[in-house]
Amino acid sequence: MAKLSQEDLLAQFEEMTLIELSEFVKAFEEKFDVTAAAAVAAAPTGPVAVAEAAEEQDEFDVVLTGAGEKKIQVIKVVRELTSLGLKEAKDLVDGAPKPVLEKVAKEAAEKAAESLKAAGASVEVK
Repeated sequence: MAKLSQEDLLAQFEEMTLIELSEFVKAFEEKFDVTAAAAVAAAPTGPVAVAEAAEEQDEFDVVLTGAGEKKIQVIKVVRELTSLGLKEAKDLVDGAPKPVLEKVAKEAAEKAAESLKAAGASVEVK
């Protein structure tokens, strides 16, 4: 059997009635074990999608939103949590809001947030 080009196939489909085309789609789905449904329709949307994403999240970011009044204490905690030097830690604190830790486990993110809050910083865990 000669291979048909895309234009030849489209020309053949153009000549079909809607019923013939529907029957062809059903036969095609059965033969190749596929579905012609849109993939977007299968994806959850709205509040359900948000709830599922929140349940599945296993990596968190600790974001320093403000240094507070005890900036030196916050810089010390940032240095303890990261491998940054004094200048880099100071720049991070001065440039808030900035992430201190990225893609860490929930427990580590919570501990880091507690340490920063104890030093007087304002922190978000995302």
